[in-house]
Amino acid sequence: MTVVFRTDPFPSVAEFDVLWRGAWGAQVSHDLQSVLKRSLGHVCAYADDRLVGFVNVAWDGGVHAFILDTCVDPDFRRQGIATDLVRQAIELARERGAYWLHVDFEPHLDGFYRGCGFKPTAAGLVDLRS
Repeated sequence: MTVVFRTDPFPSVAEFDVLWRGAWGAQVSHDLQSVLKRSLGHVCAYADDRLVGFVNVAWDGGVHAFILDTCVDPDFRRQGIATDLVRQAIELARERGAYWLHVDFEPHLDGFYRGCGFKPTAAGLVDLRS
């Protein structure tokens, strides 16, 4: 099956829900359509007409962009789709004028993001829910 990557499509809520449940084990907890309208861009992976991967490039309206929500349907993992999504997101951010691309991730993803070209940095985080 051929996987095709598209920049800035707007999948339906139902399409996102299927991907999100498979990738994250839960339904989408926010209105992704409104988020995507404010993003610098996003990339989706499709196998035929099925949404099988996604990455969002959020931004600050200036020179900083942020990789968010990278995910691939479990049936399509280990095929390089996530790597291709992130690499296309890097190019998208560069083409659209960002100078810096940030990503936060859990420790088990360190090798993946380093393989995509990210270098470690010190950062801070506040959990605003507590």
